[in-house]
Amino acid sequence: MVGAKDFTLKVTGREEIGPHFVRLHVNDGGLLAACGVHPTMWIRLWFDGGGKAHQRAFTLVDPDPEAGTFSLDFALHEGSASAWARGAQPGDILEATVQGSRFDLPESRPERVFAVGDPASIPAINSLLESVNGAPAVVLMEYVHEEDRELPVATRPGDQLHWVPRGSDGQALVDAASGAVSADGVHGNYFWLSCEAASVRSISKYLRKDLGVDRKRIMSMAYWRS
Repeated sequence: MVGAKDFTLKVTGREEIGPHFVRLHVNDGGLLAACGVHPTMWIRLWFDGGGKAHQRAFTLVDPDPEAGTFSLDFALHEGSASAWARGAQPGDILEATVQGSRFDLPESRPERVFAVGDPASIPAINSLLESVNGAPAVVLMEYVHEEDRELPVATRPGDQLHWVPRGSDGQALVDAASGAVSADGVHGNYFWLSCEAASVRSISKYLRKDLGVDRKRIMSMAYWRS
């Protein structure tokens, strides 16, 4: 009734991309052919946790509609998704639902992109940077583990990447983001916020209430909750 589409994915390979991250390569079960693909596209995956089904959202990495393949990055922490990914091997099956993902840039081309995220949102930010028609970007990435700074962020010549250590329950990232943007520097910017829920709310409020940024120029999504 709500337009959701379900697919069965099959793991075809795994790759350790860091001490706390694993990338699983999958056959898409016809997902890309049926639904198409757009920048920052995400899907819902289903996992068993204590006999109950839990869904988590994951961004597609390197989707290839012709081959019917893409990859998924898992942060290895506590939770049903991480527990499953730790033992996932080729041949394993994942149930997926496509519902809710969209991507809309402002009608006028952004003069600059301002992205705030963390390792969990790197796939989305990489996809974003590939789709903004050459607009330069300022990227602030929060991290907990020093090794996270080695994860691949697809910045281009002219982009700025700043790593911010997580501190004060995320306030360090909020302060860094607020300090990087001023009232006379928001015109023409596009803002992409994809990090911990409280940080997303605080930064979005600062942009809208303090700096007067149009809601249409802010895309915000809480990737996790502290």
